[in-house]
Amino acid sequence: MSPTGPLEIPMIVVYEGELAGQRWLIKEAEFLIGRGSDCDLVLPERQVSRHHARIERMAGNVYQLYDLGSKNRTYVNGEEVRDTPRILKDGDEIQIALCTKMGFVGADATVPLEVESSARGLHIDRAAHRVYVNGQELAPPLSPAQYRLLTMLADAEGHVVARDDVVGAVWADDASEGITEQAIDALVRRLRERLAALDPDFSYIVTVRGHGFRLENR
Repeated sequence: MSPTGPLEIPMIVVYEGELAGQRWLIKEAEFLIGRGSDCDLVLPERQVSRHHARIERMAGNVYQLYDLGSKNRTYVNGEEVRDTPRILKDGDEIQIALCTKMGFVGADATVPLEVESSARGLHIDRAAHRVYVNGQELAPPLSPAQYRLLTMLADAEGHVVARDDVVGAVWADDASEGITEQAIDALVRRLRERLAALDPDFSYIVTVRGHGFRLENR
C-alpha cells in the first residue's frame, strides 16, 4: 500500500520508529499491521509480531483496532488494547510494541492543502495533520500531543492560552492532577525545537510568565 496519496479516507501517520514520516491510507475494510511481508503496514522492528494488530472498518464508517495476540502489546493513547477492540478517533495515538508510534487521521479529512515553497511562516493543514514552516513540511510529523498544543495556540489567534487550558486540551483523557508543570514545559520546549529546526531565527511560541503561552506567526 502506498504511503502517499489524496486524503479522502483514514490514514496512518508514523512519527516514531524506523518508518517515521511515512503515511498509509486505509483503503480496504481491513488494514493489517505487523512485521510480516503480507501486512498492509510492514514494521521492520524485531519487537513487532508477524501479525500484530488490525484495523477494521465497521458500519457507519467507524474504525476499530484489534490486537492480534501480539507478544509486546498494542496501545491507544497509552492504554493497552486487550481482548476488546478500541474504536479509533481522529488524532488517536497508536503504539506498537513500545517501539513504533503512529497517529490515526479520521475519514472526515479532505485533500491536503498545497503550500507554496516560498510561503513564509507557519501553516497547518488540518485535513491531513501536516505542519509546514516556511513552505517545508515538518518530518517526522508532530506527535498527537504536540499537534493538539499547536492547533490550540493557533485557534487562540495570538491570545494567551492558560496552562490549565493546555492540560485540558492536550491531556483530556488523563487525570489533570497528574500533569505537572514540568510536563507542560517539556511539551512546549519540544514543540519549539521542532519548529526551530526549520526556522531557527524566529520564535513561534512565546511564554507569558504567570499566564501561559501565545503563538506568534510571521
